[in-house]
Amino acid sequence: MFSTLHLKDNATVYNVHRTRDIFQENNVTLLDHPACSPDLIPTENLWGWMAREGYKNGQQFQTVDALHVAVFTTWKNVPTHLMEMLASSMPQQISEVIDNNGGAKV
Repeated sequence: MFSTLHLKDNATVYNVHRTRDIFQENNVTLLDHPACSPDLIPTENLWGWMAREGYKNGQQFQTVDALHVAVFTTWKNVPTHLMEMLASSMPQQISEVIDNNGGAKV
């Protein structure tokens, strides 16, 4: 159900007792990292790709419904190779952050 390693910053959601219990019950090891560290959060890069894709060519949305449709259409069209690339880059990303004593990549 869960991966065995999960990156966390000090967000409140990770410090809630029940959340910690769920991670422990599922043998998830939490790796501390600095807050606001997009180098270690592949979904941040995915959201960035989605935003660029959704707003390419200066696209603007006139209604919330139109934006909703665009977000879900973009999500359905995320290339598999993009997600594979983001996931496979994690060991190198973690190594670089460790090499920089927890700081962002240079």
